[in-house]
Amino acid sequence: MEIQSLEKVIAEHEFFSDLESYYTALLVSCASNVRFEAGKYLWREGEEANAFYLIREGRIAVEINPPQRKPIIVDTVGEGDVLGWSWLLPPYVWKFSARAVDGTRAVALDGKCLRNKCEQNHDLGYEMLKRFSQIMNRRLDATRIQLLDLYATR
Repeated sequence: MEIQSLEKVIAEHEFFSDLESYYTALLVSCASNVRFEAGKYLWREGEEANAFYLIREGRIAVEINPPQRKPIIVDTVGEGDVLGWSWLLPPYVWKFSARAVDGTRAVALDGKCLRNKCEQNHDLGYEMLKRFSQIMNRRLDATRIQLLDLYATR
């Protein structure tokens, strides 16, 4: 297995592939490698949101937790995907839960660190907001489809 620097991993990730190298260097200072065992929750709905993840290997189930029911998987993300957007918008609380389906490797980016960098550099903040708004839109579409399927008349 080839060892890659975090800067290379971030720069080559589809989500950031067209980002100027200056911004990539800012992101690297907030990044770390992480691993999650199958079944482990990365976070639960309602907890403080202070990170997002570039998934390198494995799968993560994005779930909602209705009262007195089993969790409902609204999306599953895997290699090459980005997970987590609640770190970007106040009140910085997770709107969904995230659970590792498989053993997972990812790059974690610290949300507090990035919020500070975005406050100092509004161009970086705008780039992040543009990119994450696409993820929010896809996640809301996935949730909508799940709900339509769940409550469809038969």
